[in-house]
Amino acid sequence: LIPLMKLRLFSPGTVVDIGRIDGLGDIVERDDHISIGALVRHNQTASDPLVAEHATALGQAAAWTGDHQVRNRGTTCGAMAHADIAADQPAAAIALGATMVARSSTGEREIPAKEFFVDALTSALSDDEILVELRVPTSTNGSASAYDKLGRRGGHTDYAVAGVAVWVQVTDGSVSDARIGVTGVGTRPSLAEAAASALIGTDGNDEAITDAAALVTDGITVIEDLYGSVEYKTHLAKVFTERALRQALAG
Repeated sequence: LIPLMKLRLFSPGTVVDIGRIDGLGDIVERDDHISIGALVRHNQTASDPLVAEHATALGQAAAWTGDHQVRNRGTTCGAMAHADIAADQPAAAIALGATMVARSSTGEREIPAKEFFVDALTSALSDDEILVELRVPTSTNGSASAYDKLGRRGGHTDYAVAGVAVWVQVTDGSVSDARIGVTGVGTRPSLAEAAASALIGTDGNDEAITDAAALVTDGITVIEDLYGSVEYKTHLAKVFTERALRQALAG
């Protein structure tokens, strides 16, 4: 909200502070998922042991979100609702198979992360809804995730020129399931279905990783901007897919 107001892209008539609502500032484990409340700061997500155990990619993405001031004030759910095309944590949410919980005066609904990001700065939230919770499935034996990126000013800080989050499930030495989330290259954070499908059924060797990475932008309309051409962003997406997959499969 604040970045959009600073850019004069949004001028709300009324701003509601949810900072005093109990229960929105916690990360807790519930049944088959971990719950991240709407007031959980980026730094909390980055350093939380439950996130480290069950959602490594999200913790990495949160640690690389903005500078220290941003990480101390901004929230993980805020990054989701903002729906920036180059934000880090949305890619991780997609790869991890997370669910967004939206609430309004008429009730509550769950929105899969892969369906939540509609367009640039546009989410699936209705005008009368707020995002109150992010739910990430708890990890199972043989599952792992990772995130890698290039920031606009180099390194891992700032918005992503290209960023890739991966989640893999290895069963009996074979990749039985996989998801890959991509940010920074298209008009919204997206699921790279072709790349993930290519990896499933392999043993995750170097050739399989390279073949999967080659497909990472299939189905994604890569856009050119001030930070890179279509060719450059496509190349980066492949590189970070390979890096993230190697990290996840090694762990």
